[in-house]
Amino acid sequence: MVASSLAVLRGSRLCRFGWKSWAPLSGPLPLGPGGRTTWARAKATLVLEPAGRSCWDEPLGISVRGLAPGQPVTLRAALRDEKGALFRAHARYRADAHGQLDLARAPALGGSFAGLEPMGLLWAMQPDRPFWRLVKRDVQTPFVLELDVLDGHEPDGGRLLAKAGHERHFLAPGVRRVPVREGRVRATLFLPPEPGPFPGIVDLFGVGGGLLEYRASLLAGKGFAVMALAYYNYDDLPKSMETMRIEYFEEAVNYLRSHPKVKGPGIGLLGISKGGELSLAMASFLKGIKAAVIINGSVAAVGNTIYYKDETIPPVSLLRNRIKMTKDGLKDVVDALQSPLVEEKSFIPVERSDTTFLFLVGQDDHNWKSEFYAEEISKRLQAHGKEKPQIICYPEAGHYLEPPYFPLFKAGMHQLVGTNILFGGEPKPHAMAQVDAWQQLQTFFHKQLGSKS
Repeated sequence: MVASSLAVLRGSRLCRFGWKSWAPLSGPLPLGPGGRTTWARAKATLVLEPAGRSCWDEPLGISVRGLAPGQPVTLRAALRDEKGALFRAHARYRADAHGQLDLARAPALGGSFAGLEPMGLLWAMQPDRPFWRLVKRDVQTPFVLELDVLDGHEPDGGRLLAKAGHERHFLAPGVRRVPVREGRVRATLFLPPEPGPFPGIVDLFGVGGGLLEYRASLLAGKGFAVMALAYYNYDDLPKSMETMRIEYFEEAVNYLRSHPKVKGPGIGLLGISKGGELSLAMASFLKGIKAAVIINGSVAAVGNTIYYKDETIPPVSLLRNRIKMTKDGLKDVVDALQSPLVEEKSFIPVERSDTTFLFLVGQDDHNWKSEFYAEEISKRLQAHGKEKPQIICYPEAGHYLEPPYFPLFKAGMHQLVGTNILFGGEPKPHAMAQVDAWQQLQTFFHKQLGSKS
């Protein structure tokens, strides 16, 4: 797990992680006749802790026993998503002098990643389909992780020594999933197993639409009542995002606040990307929102007009001449939106909000200028006598900061742009950022919303 000290607080201006480099393990190799390396045919066993199943956001202990001393092996991991796409990773290792291998102690010598990375076989996975994002759509079923141990350092050519399967679940034991169809609200509420009441959170994703539940379901396992809220392209909701009416979100907030399992008086918001933009608008216009975590969100209306009663916030202009092409033929749109400092009517009126904010920022976000937006929000809040928000910046992290161990989605389809774009990030620092951000937002919500009664 990444300690919270690894997070980069904008106030402290510490903006670099210090990566440790790991040298390959060395030692004498067992030599057979003619100086050829030979390995005893010991019975290898792949050991997983916890065995059988775990929650997706929990670390998984992976070790191998029964190898020959110093034996070179390759570990492979694979899973299929619900649409059949295969995600895979592999890493090369060498057993210790006792014929054992523990990924918490042994550095990978190459492959999909290198160095001491106990969870690298998950976060370093890559899809067999280009530009494909790993998403969990049915949280009532697990992802099934398949792990292999192969002799030697060829990921596709070594003799199979051991294998194991492991279920990675999204519902912690006892967490209840409650579909919500109340008035216009289309959502799913996740409740912890205890009696409650619990701190309440509304969870919003981005422009992909539909109803994504995996973050809410995992967070409910941490003691929160979390409502995953759909707002378009789901059930009988509008099919497009041409307009966003905050009255819909107000209805959802009122539903959650009045729920008997939700501890009042105020609730929290958790939003990423477009969901972060909408969370800012909700916190600006609506009452009863005590805390909000904004993950790479915009302070301006983007792609559509935001309405609340008789007020409108028009979208910022798209500057197509500022779209660049990467060397890989992808569009880079990070400079393509006009600044809300130029088009001030598009600036969400955050100065009206009494909400306490936490901004989680990937400094390599190429979807839009998340760090700039967070800093401008901070300036405006303070200029109006409001509380200074906390901003945590993660160097080399991209746009899609997910719960821990999801692979980096560096580039892919953007619904508004209509083509594949660069979202940014580098695999290892992005993975570290996700682990830390997950802990930071839990700590923030527990502090601001209080523990369950």
